[in-house]
Amino acid sequence: MIHKITIPLYHEEVAPRFDMATEVLILILSKGNIIEEEKTIILPRSSADDLCHLMLAEKTNTLICGAIEEEYYQFLKWKKIDIYDSIAGNWSRAFHCWNKNILKSGDMLSKRSIEGIHV
Repeated sequence: MIHKITIPLYHEEVAPRFDMATEVLILILSKGNIIEEEKTIILPRSSADDLCHLMLAEKTNTLICGAIEEEYYQFLKWKKIDIYDSIAGNWSRAFHCWNKNILKSGDMLSKRSIEGIHV
């Protein structure tokens, strides 16, 4: 069974806002969640409608994203897409957490320093 994950990007990070992303990563996974293919798609402009259309055309199963408006969240849920929203951090770390079944909406995956201590 093939599983497809869509991650709107800002460089190597999960894009902070779903509706402002112009770059999208689609991970195509085989049995055992092995990445078979990574596709990066550059959109001509940021558009939540276009991004939703792309996800439906690609038959996305899972969305990992930053902030998403309620209207689009509900639409994608209605289309039976699993959504992990309000995710901040590197996309590969987000995927790693998803793969280990520990990713939760709202996860802050970026490392940060507080008074010289890495958190």
